[in-house]
Amino acid sequence: MCDICVMNAVKDRMLSRRDLFRGGLAAGVAGVAATVTGTAALADGHGSIRDMTHTLSENFPTFFGEPGYGAEALFNFAENGFNLLNLTINEHTGTHIDAPLHFSADGRSVDEIEIGNLIVPLCVVDIRAKAAADPDAQVTPDDLESWIRDNDDIPDRACVAMMSGWADKVNTAAYRGADDAGVLHFPGFHPEAVAFLLERTSASSIAVDTLSLDHGPSADFASHYAWLPEGRYGIENLAGLDQVPAAGATLIVGAPKHRGGTGGPARIFALI
Repeated sequence: MCDICVMNAVKDRMLSRRDLFRGGLAAGVAGVAATVTGTAALADGHGSIRDMTHTLSENFPTFFGEPGYGAEALFNFAENGFNLLNLTINEHTGTHIDAPLHFSADGRSVDEIEIGNLIVPLCVVDIRAKAAADPDAQVTPDDLESWIRDNDDIPDRACVAMMSGWADKVNTAAYRGADDAGVLHFPGFHPEAVAFLLERTSASSIAVDTLSLDHGPSADFASHYAWLPEGRYGIENLAGLDQVPAAGATLIVGAPKHRGGTGGPARIFALI
């Protein structure tokens, strides 16, 4: 059979499969809906979902100020019949995971985080008011105590997330908040709040809507060094916290799974 005949035969087969897919789409959606409904029922009656992930691009702000993502088109549909990008990614770019290995000599890598710690209750600690007044604001034990008074105890394996309002600044220079001396200014977790969570809860992770678990001007990364070596992980640059309740949502963390990784970009959802 000639080359063009082979190509036409493959094209016809693909078109046939596409039609089959479209014809079965309604049934497929119904099946997915049933699966989601079942999952939601297991997750304490949740009925909707929110994307908690920023879109990653070459322009996404990074801690060091250098681009952390690149994409090169190796193949394109017009010339090759398919599209394929070669990605270059700093592990700690965009909405991403900090694995225990990130700030420890022998902690768990990102592929070793237990799956039971990736589908967890979400606790949202709202510090927007004080962050609006002070870009260097931090989550403190008082903030955690206040959350507990309002919402009951922090659940087992929970992700405790700081909502500072910084996600709204992601496309502006204020997201990094670099001053003339190069010092960054954005909110984070105070080391005393980290100690509170380590001593009094079994929380699996802490999360921030900023570039770092520590606030911007930190010179010693004390919160990183306190939290991650204890086998717990962090999430940075989380989006959409204003779209979820303070308590009651379930976080689904699509952590990457590359061997020996210190972290990596993640797709994260919340079931409400």
